[in-house]
Amino acid sequence: MVLLAFIFGEGKMAKAQKKEIEKIPEVEALLKKMTLEEKVGQMAQVTIDVLTVGNSVYHTAEPVKLDRDMLHKAIVDYKIGSVLNTPNGKARTLEEWNYIISSIQEMAVNETRLGIPILYGVDAIHGTTYTAGATFFPQQIGMAATWNRELVRKAGEITAYETRASAIPWNFSPVLDMGRDPRWPRMWETFGEDVYLTSQLGIELVKGYEGDNNDVSNPYHVAACLKHYLGYGTPVSGKDRTPALIPDIELRERHLPPFKAAIEAGAHSVMVNSGIINGVPVHASYKILTEILKNELGFEGVVVTDWKDIENLHERDRVAHTQKEAVKLAINAGIDMSMIPYNFKFCDYLIELVNEGEVPMSRIDDAVRRILNMKYKLGLFDTPVTNYKDYPKFGSKEFEDVARQCASESITLLKNEDDILPLSKDVKILVTGPNANSMRPLNGGWTYSWQGDKVDQFAGRYYTILEALREKLGAENVVYVPGVEYKMDGKYWEEIPGDIDAVVKAAENVDFILLALGENSYTEKPGDLHDLSLSENQLELAQKVIETGKPVIVVLNEGRPRIIRDIVPKVKGILQAYLPGNFGGLAIADVIFGDVNPSGKLPYTYPMYVNTLVTYDHKPSEHQARMAGMYDYESDFAIQFPFGFGLSYTTFQYSDLTLSSKQLKSNQTLTVSVKVTNTGDRPGKEVVQLFTSDRYASITPDVKRLRRFNKIFLQPGETKTVSFSLTPNDLAFINDKLQTVTEPGEFEVLVGDLKATFEYVE
Repeated sequence: MVLLAFIFGEGKMAKAQKKEIEKIPEVEALLKKMTLEEKVGQMAQVTIDVLTVGNSVYHTAEPVKLDRDMLHKAIVDYKIGSVLNTPNGKARTLEEWNYIISSIQEMAVNETRLGIPILYGVDAIHGTTYTAGATFFPQQIGMAATWNRELVRKAGEITAYETRASAIPWNFSPVLDMGRDPRWPRMWETFGEDVYLTSQLGIELVKGYEGDNNDVSNPYHVAACLKHYLGYGTPVSGKDRTPALIPDIELRERHLPPFKAAIEAGAHSVMVNSGIINGVPVHASYKILTEILKNELGFEGVVVTDWKDIENLHERDRVAHTQKEAVKLAINAGIDMSMIPYNFKFCDYLIELVNEGEVPMSRIDDAVRRILNMKYKLGLFDTPVTNYKDYPKFGSKEFEDVARQCASESITLLKNEDDILPLSKDVKILVTGPNANSMRPLNGGWTYSWQGDKVDQFAGRYYTILEALREKLGAENVVYVPGVEYKMDGKYWEEIPGDIDAVVKAAENVDFILLALGENSYTEKPGDLHDLSLSENQLELAQKVIETGKPVIVVLNEGRPRIIRDIVPKVKGILQAYLPGNFGGLAIADVIFGDVNPSGKLPYTYPMYVNTLVTYDHKPSEHQARMAGMYDYESDFAIQFPFGFGLSYTTFQYSDLTLSSKQLKSNQTLTVSVKVTNTGDRPGKEVVQLFTSDRYASITPDVKRLRRFNKIFLQPGETKTVSFSLTPNDLAFINDKLQTVTEPGEFEVLVGDLKATFEYVE
């Protein structure tokens, strides 16, 4: 057995040593001048609505105007170091952002004793989501479906450019939570269920945001913020911000690696999980925030809370008797900056705690050093405000072409019975379903507004699915009857059943029916649900159009895989579009009519039953066949579509899987090669996926694990040899002593439909 690294586990190993963070001379000189009040202010972050004119701190009057008195109170009196969000929670023009950021920085730089600039942050998670006219990409789950490292990095670069055009230098992205439970309403913000895929694409997005050398002083790059550290995506209930039970082995095997990889890639900040793990709120966990993140992983950047989460330690989680005690718990645990977001009591409490000896000054200095280091590296002391006029490519066709390519490569063909797709352009189709004629579900949440409900104000020039199909075929050849619609019912958006009989009637005079199903936009708590099944309204609509006898093609436009078990056998084609962004309508139409050959692959396992939510990297005991003639139990691996699955309009053949050796030893590398041939008549892209399977181990091994992937392009008849290198570290797992080990024994390599074996020996 090779012990690759000792991983800290409480009571198991010696504690990791405290990491000494970088000391920048200019920052150290500034720290020596700062009072306690000035230091604590740097650790405070408020939402922009606190600083604007409005009828309350929760509402900004339009047009936006900053409240001079509140600005003075926050920046001069309380000396706050950071601001976040967008006024009224909706997108702003470049000119508005320039006014907002310039006004804030002018006061911070010119009217405070030390002139420390403000650090402004925003959630630009699939493009610069709070700036009008910005370029929007598929949400992360769709970007994962591209399996294209280059596209993910390019999307990050464009997002960074356009976020800096908005004068904002700090992006609360990427999300590195694991999307392993489709009940969770933030699954679509993740890169899916696999550790390796998430780690690889997380690295690319960090590099896209921060640049190859993490030089975030570059005015075209921003500081990334990894979220939500750690273990946020698998609550027991499946609902947002509810408790999770995660053994240390699982925490380290599944949840920690993507953060570790992104930290090693140079990410400058981390946002903390709002939830509770094993009874302990993460914001109060010294083990997770200091011992693992700062000491073991050596993270030198800023650790920021999520929204109001220090207050939640008292109000919601009840681990602190008072708000003051909550501040003490969080800061001593390792929090550097508090997303307050509405008041300044955090500052008052923290000053008192330091003066009372409850929070050591060394902890304050550590936090403030990290914050000032990031401000310095961002170049804010030299250029606190970037000018949007220096960003001529903002919203350009060049950028939009990349977004459209991302959307096109994300589209995943799940079923194509009798090669019904692509359709010819001389057909007549009926389009129906709630997702057919709205930009809102194409984009999802965090789009112009938190819940994605303001797209009508900003996205009018883009194509819905219906509009894109009419663009292809002509309006006279595309009949539209919604059947089911999303509408505002009082204060809330509801799914409203329509005239299904009219849909059935319209089907009489068409060749095909395109059924656009899925979800309206949501995120966080508003996305919680009791039942993962597709809604009754949509299932009824589907059944009625299937009964017409016309060929039905389903387009799924959803943030998580909803149960469609009863539909799948009865329709001819199924496309998974995820949340493809503003160019999703065009991308879907391109795929349907063959202008683009689909190449997306599922970044998660698509479940068949609500009670069978199993990931591909499950344990062997989770897949047990029925005992024919004896017992009829439902313990088989019943899934709708497997992880990594996706069809093409061409065909690919794998051959000649070869290993450089039948043995792999420590400090050696094993080369795996395979030939891939396009055996069809269309050019196409294929994702070559390499899995390994550990035959036997000291703890039950996963059935298989993704270890490498590469996306290639092949002309008809073309063959390429794809090679991958594996090391002992790629075969490692966390054992029951919380050690990362590679154990001697037999391993299986799986590529396409081919298998080969080798032995690891010490």
